[in-house]
Amino acid sequence: MIRAIDISKTYGERKLFTNLSFDIGDRDRIALIGANGSGKTTLFSIIVGELIPDSGQIVKSKDSTIGFLRQDINPTSKNKLLEDVENAPVEIKEIERRINALNQSLEQAAVEEHDRLLRQLGELHHRYEALGGYNIRHEAQTILSGLGFKQTDFERPLSDFSGGWLMRAELAKLLLIRPDLLLLDEPTNHLDLEAQVWFEKYLQTYRGAVMVTSHDRAFLNRAVNRVIAIEPGEVICHTGNYDDYVVTRQKDLENKESAARRQERQIVREERFIERFRAKATKASQVQSRIKRLEKLQRIVVPRTTKKIHFAFPDPPHSGKELMSLRHIRKAYGGNVVYNDLNLVINRGDRIALVGPNGAGKTTLLKILAGVLSFEGGDRVPGVGMKIAYYAQYVFDQLEPQNTALDELKLSAAGQEDVTLRKILGAFLFTGDDHYKKVSVLSGGEKARLALAKILLQPANFLLMDEPTNHLDIASREILGDALNDYKGTICLITHDRTLIRDVANKIIEVNAGQLEVFDGNYDEFMYKKEHGTLPIDEDYEGDDADIAVEVPSDSLWLPGGGLKKTTPKHRKPQPSPDELKKSQLQLENKEITRKISEKEKKIVLLENKLAEVESAFSGNGLYGNAAQVQNAMQTHHHLKEEIAAASAEWEQLSLDAERIQKELAEFQAG
Repeated sequence: MIRAIDISKTYGERKLFTNLSFDIGDRDRIALIGANGSGKTTLFSIIVGELIPDSGQIVKSKDSTIGFLRQDINPTSKNKLLEDVENAPVEIKEIERRINALNQSLEQAAVEEHDRLLRQLGELHHRYEALGGYNIRHEAQTILSGLGFKQTDFERPLSDFSGGWLMRAELAKLLLIRPDLLLLDEPTNHLDLEAQVWFEKYLQTYRGAVMVTSHDRAFLNRAVNRVIAIEPGEVICHTGNYDDYVVTRQKDLENKESAARRQERQIVREERFIERFRAKATKASQVQSRIKRLEKLQRIVVPRTTKKIHFAFPDPPHSGKELMSLRHIRKAYGGNVVYNDLNLVINRGDRIALVGPNGAGKTTLLKILAGVLSFEGGDRVPGVGMKIAYYAQYVFDQLEPQNTALDELKLSAAGQEDVTLRKILGAFLFTGDDHYKKVSVLSGGEKARLALAKILLQPANFLLMDEPTNHLDIASREILGDALNDYKGTICLITHDRTLIRDVANKIIEVNAGQLEVFDGNYDEFMYKKEHGTLPIDEDYEGDDADIAVEVPSDSLWLPGGGLKKTTPKHRKPQPSPDELKKSQLQLENKEITRKISEKEKKIVLLENKLAEVESAFSGNGLYGNAAQVQNAMQTHHHLKEEIAAASAEWEQLSLDAERIQKELAEFQAG
């Protein structure tokens, strides 16, 4: 349907991607991932034709349509919600206009024109039905309800809604239009958990293709079957969901690191051979051959990856078992009663996730717990020794624009050494010169990470967090999950990131219409009970994939005690020819000599490491106080040098033998 061919885009000296090519099929579900600023939104703009690539092109099928959900929306419509969504399918509205015009023409047309006008009217009605025009209002209501709107919202003007709800309305219009390709830029940012679940199921049956950016790992795992990852210095196309990509990517990085180490050792050996035999006429051709080989060698470059970093948070102050209790709380905003007779106890060690639809009162509850919101009745009773740290979006405003990132961290960790604070900044993905960036030039994601680091460094035992994953990319969310798992205090948080809830929470509190349902357990157990009414009885339950059928090949037998044995018919093997025997012998020799070279290389590395240890001891002061130790160290140094020289000579001879064998093998293969 759509093909990107050798797309390249650069801003100044920064290359976003080079020679990027991929296809989007009719029913593809593609995740476009990468760090903030890597070029994801730029690529979307290139696909829809709003930006021109530096090179390459986008090729689209004739009449294919694209719908683009942007992160920033500036609505100008003064319509009511349902009316505005209904008007989105322009072709349907145009057909409605033409049908109405034809009906008026029929009333005034001459008799001889009736047949022609009726044929046109029939064709329009057929097209209108095919496009779903007769069900357009019902479908619009279904989509709006799925995205969390209430029926009472349908007749409200768009100007009544906040930015997050306007984003949902824009998404509803795109889903109603049903373009051939949906480009969705962070669609889950403003969806609560219930709307996310509905949206995932909707996408599973959507008849077009979907390409989506999201920092929600759970959503990506359930919604996509391909990944295009914009990584530093490369773009990777992978078949599978996000977790599949992470596993494959990690294996690829490990393989590259291993190959790079092997290559570096081989380069050192080759350079040593060249240096040793450069002046010998009998080895001139071999030296030149190795020089050319090194010149042509494609060096293996290992891309940088974010690794898990552990560091010690300050131990939280000791507190009583009951950390906080709310008793008979009443909270209302004017005539809107959010809570009436609310009771809740939070104990030391609870790690709570507040879940429920938007507007249910989660943030109100969190603010009451934090002590930043008043209420009309009841009591908020802090436990003995309780000390709160509260993270909300307004913490950005408490960052001083002229301070550096390091300065800000010092404000939360007085007395900590700079080296410790820089390590913590590194754990939150601030590296090198980033430590000295002023707050005024930090991106939204960088400010969020800095604010999180400051909050977690406070000596508190009760951490309250309202949407801490906003503005964070996937790597930053993983860092946050690591940090919260290392945190030793009590946690209560609101987040739409199901992966974070799974990683952190041991208690779920569902908030709905002013009522609380407290569930002791993790998020998956909570969702299972919510769906089935009970927890799974089977202790070996593994989720949706618990029952896996095993197909036994027809030519296999069960062995005693279990297991399979492949059965094959017996037959006489043809005798090999002399050339085949010679080739087989050379292959065995090549395998054996390769093994010996590898063992010799390992021995040389081991000896060189020992030599380095001895030489390091020479540079210290402790050795020279004992003459016997000095003499012993000098003898050891001498013996190691001799062993390394002997092993290197053996390695060089083995390398020559390997070249001879490989040359003979090449001649056999050439004919």
